[in-house]
This record gives sequence, structure tokens and C-alpha cells, in this order.
Amino acid sequence: MLRSIFRERLFDGHVIMISGGGSGIGRAIARELAVLGATVVICGRTLEKLEAVKAEIEAEGGKVHSIVCNIRDEEQVKQLFAQILEKCGRIDALVNNAGGQFLSPAEAITAKGWNAVIETNLTGAFFMCKAAQQVWMKEHGGAIVTIVADIWRGFPNMAHSGAARAGVVNLTQTLALEWAQYAIRINAVAPGLIDSSGLSKYPPEVQAMLAQLPRDIPAQRMGTEREVAAAVVFLLSPAAAFISGETLKVDGAGSLYRLQGYVIPEHTAWESYGEDS
Repeated sequence: MLRSIFRERLFDGHVIMISGGGSGIGRAIARELAVLGATVVICGRTLEKLEAVKAEIEAEGGKVHSIVCNIRDEEQVKQLFAQILEKCGRIDALVNNAGGQFLSPAEAITAKGWNAVIETNLTGAFFMCKAAQQVWMKEHGGAIVTIVADIWRGFPNMAHSGAARAGVVNLTQTLALEWAQYAIRINAVAPGLIDSSGLSKYPPEVQAMLAQLPRDIPAQRMGTEREVAAAVVFLLSPAAAFISGETLKVDGAGSLYRLQGYVIPEHTAWESYGEDS
């Protein structure tokens, strides 16, 4: 049985939307919030994954709805929030967890690949925030948390995702200012290297490389999905009532240490730089 470190029934009567709730970190967040009494609404593009998580939560006594939605499509996002209001009558909080990327050096990223990652991680998050604000939170207040990434020293081999996540960090800061007048708090959580089901999507050679990365983390291990979920729950809770516009790192101090898994190739390309002409 799932137990939480937070006070029991902390979110009784609250309705919380979690995108990308069909697997990984989104699933962990949804389960944690449901155990704490929230009615959770999970969305994603694959019905089978959503229904599996829904069955898990219901088996633990939680309240949950699952809705298929592509967050890159603004009309689908509007319909999603209309359905939530119809089913639940309110939307107290939003967790923007849905995202995705692929490994590639920047020069090999096509326009199609670039746009897909930007639309999923940045544009989709904006559509979700905007819809939540317009249909409920502008009149009633609320809390929003968006999952980003460890982008503080660049994001080699994921330039598309790094650019999108950096955009979300700035969007978080901007909306925290614009929407303060509506009592909407908006923050972000930046996971470092997390032992998540999402890692299984990478090819075997990448997974082998990832397995070596904990040596580059001061904590000397990967984080867990539930540790990320706990950070999200904290930012949604009354304990964070005076926190907005912030990005909370969940990375075992990894962002303060070596750049994980990336080595600059040996070269002499800069030798002529700085010479007198």
C-alpha cells in the first residue's frame, strides 16, 4: 500500500490535473496526490497507459479520471479542461509533467524534430497553464507546477529540450508575476538523473552510459520518481503558500558538480584565436 510522508488527507476536496500521468514521474505524482485525498485527473496520448494507472489508483481507494489529450493541440487542451469542469466542478491545481525528447547532437536535429520537442515541452505547457487560468484559476486561485530538467550548464545532445525547458523556467517566472493578482502560484521542479521508466525508451548503449552517471552526482545514486513527486506535492501544498516563480532542483547536488556524461573532444580549433592579425 502506498504511504506518503505528508499529512493524511492533505488535499481532500481538491481536484488536480496531471499531464503525462500514464507512466513514470507523472504516475508517481498522481498516486501520491490520490493517497493524500485529491481527485486526480490524468491525461496523455495513450489510453491504455492511463487506464492502467487509473486502475492502480482506484485499487488503493483513490479518486481518478483519465482523459486522452495531446497537449500540443490547443483545442484538445481546451476540451480537456471543459471535461474536467464537467466531471469535477473545479480545478485547484495543475501539474505539467508531460514532455519528451530524443538524444541528438544539435547539428543533426531536423526542423520536424526541433518543433516536436519545443511544442511538447514549452508550447504544450503554456497551453495547459493558459487553459487552467482561464477556466478556473483566474477567479478562484490555484497552484501550478511544471517539470523541467537539469539545464543549468547547457544540455549537450539535447539542445531542443534544453531550449524548451529554459523557456518554461522563464515562463514560470513571468506568469508568477502576471498572475499573482489572481492568487495563482506557479513553480517548477527540475529533476536531475532520475531512475524513471522513461529511461527505458533510450537504446541499450545509452542506458549503459546512464548507469555510470551516478558517479558524477554527489549523492552517488539516481533519484527516484517518488522523490520528484514529493517535491511537487510540497509546492502544491499550503507549506509553499509564499513560494512562487521558483524552480526547485531535485538532483542530489548534481547541478553543482561535474557535467554528467559529456566530454569535450580533444581539439586544436581555438589555437589561432587571440593571435595578432
